[in-house]
Amino acid sequence: MRFRSREEAGQELAVRMLEWASSGDLANVIVMALPRGGVPVGAEVARVMAVPLDVLVVRRIEVPGHPEVGIGAVAGDDPPVFDRTGLRALDLTEDELSAEVARARVEVRRRAEVYHRGRPASDVRGHSVVVVDDGLATGITARAALRHLRRGGPLRLTLAVPVCPPATAIALREDADDVVALHQPQRLGSVNEWYDDFPQVSDQEVLAALRELHPAGERP
Repeated sequence: MRFRSREEAGQELAVRMLEWASSGDLANVIVMALPRGGVPVGAEVARVMAVPLDVLVVRRIEVPGHPEVGIGAVAGDDPPVFDRTGLRALDLTEDELSAEVARARVEVRRRAEVYHRGRPASDVRGHSVVVVDDGLATGITARAALRHLRRGGPLRLTLAVPVCPPATAIALREDADDVVALHQPQRLGSVNEWYDDFPQVSDQEVLAALRELHPAGERP
């Protein structure tokens, strides 16, 4: 089964998340989407659940000379999270990736400034936080996001995605209290294989979702 769009995937994921939250207090839930691709999905989840939406910027660390290959990720000013198996396979060390880490941090700060527009990030302490992306392959960006949010002291931390391999879902349970994945194919070449329509998401689309669904979205 494929999704027609990220919006359709978000609507289907929202139904599952309503079941997940049936015994809980929705007033305490925050959806934290990973921009940019996770925002249309997270927006639908937040809209259906009638809870706030915010974003957490996470940036992939690329293999030098191979920008299509991610070997780690950074969130905020946290230490980088690396795919240790990938490092060994490529015979790379963390020190050799210091320039890539620095570039990723610059982009994290740039996008955070664009999306938050001077307001602080949501305080997750004591909240049930649902982290949403449009799909996961290795899960390295989700792991960086979960570890960053865990430091904020959430009551519960849940990862929710439309598609994710079972091995990745199992591994991410080390960092999340719950992992919800609508589809768990044994092999996943790339996330876009699961979508009929998978366009690039613009900064303007991210800002529009935040204006609608973030409590402070009406601020200039």
